[in-house]
Amino acid sequence: MFYIGVINIKKILLFCLAIILIPFIVVNIFIKNEEIIFNFNSNSMVRVYRNNYDRIDRIPIEEYVVGVVAGEMPISFDIEALKAQAVASRSYVMYHITKNKNKDYDVVDTVLNQVYLDYDDLKNKWGSDYISNINKIKEAVIATNGEYLVYDDKIVEAMFFSTSPGVTENSEEIFSNSVPYLRSVSSTWDEISPVYTDIKKFKKDEFYNLLNIDFSEKLNVQILETTSTGRINKIIINSNKLSGKEVVSKLQLRSSYFDIVEYDDMIVVNTKGYGHGVGMSQYGAQGMAIDGYSYDEILKHYYSDIEIKKF
Repeated sequence: MFYIGVINIKKILLFCLAIILIPFIVVNIFIKNEEIIFNFNSNSMVRVYRNNYDRIDRIPIEEYVVGVVAGEMPISFDIEALKAQAVASRSYVMYHITKNKNKDYDVVDTVLNQVYLDYDDLKNKWGSDYISNINKIKEAVIATNGEYLVYDDKIVEAMFFSTSPGVTENSEEIFSNSVPYLRSVSSTWDEISPVYTDIKKFKKDEFYNLLNIDFSEKLNVQILETTSTGRINKIIINSNKLSGKEVVSKLQLRSSYFDIVEYDDMIVVNTKGYGHGVGMSQYGAQGMAIDGYSYDEILKHYYSDIEIKKF
């Protein structure tokens, strides 16, 4: 009887184990391979001008945020960095919805505002990794559902960019006006970025042609004005006065934090950072996430004196 009792106990234990494991297996094998679907009871709409299609799409904000996070931040980034991007992108579009309510559309789907990719774009981009990737993005958006940034009870235009040279910029030194939450802050985590530094080499005639200035065998560079962190605002190249933005645009540089040197028959431009430098550094956010910071800590570092609210 003892032997029979042991057998029965084993059967009972195996049965209980099966009851526990079957749902786990179903969730991990089947549900994991299905895309998370958003169901909205109500959701504000954003009017997005689709540049490649020359049309305006009306998109629920949370769906739009998914497409922006996917378009603006590498899918390999830590979930806390993706959450920070979701809140920043939601704040940015809410600011522009309010600002552009009397216009035909709120934002464009390019770097002029925020890069937005729809589900078809992402399926083409990710291929067989689409479901796992889109679910990772959606988890970040769900975790921050409805959260946005305010300063003095007003929605923040949460600007962001790829990589800083170690410090972000004050808004008025890059753009036209001073914004209290877009202050220069340290961003030492950016060295993990693959675009932290860049070197571009030009033949002399190519260099001068791109800048639309007269050829010269000798290069003479004089920096007239920089930001407080060292980005070039105004520069003279062989008696030609140019803005840093002009040089960046014409030479297709990654940032206005650069220097120009002559080397034999070449002209070499060394650049640090990528993007305008105002607001949240995306690689800085990733570095902070790797170091254990939460998304709200990341946001409060890059946007000065802001609060996180939820609609």
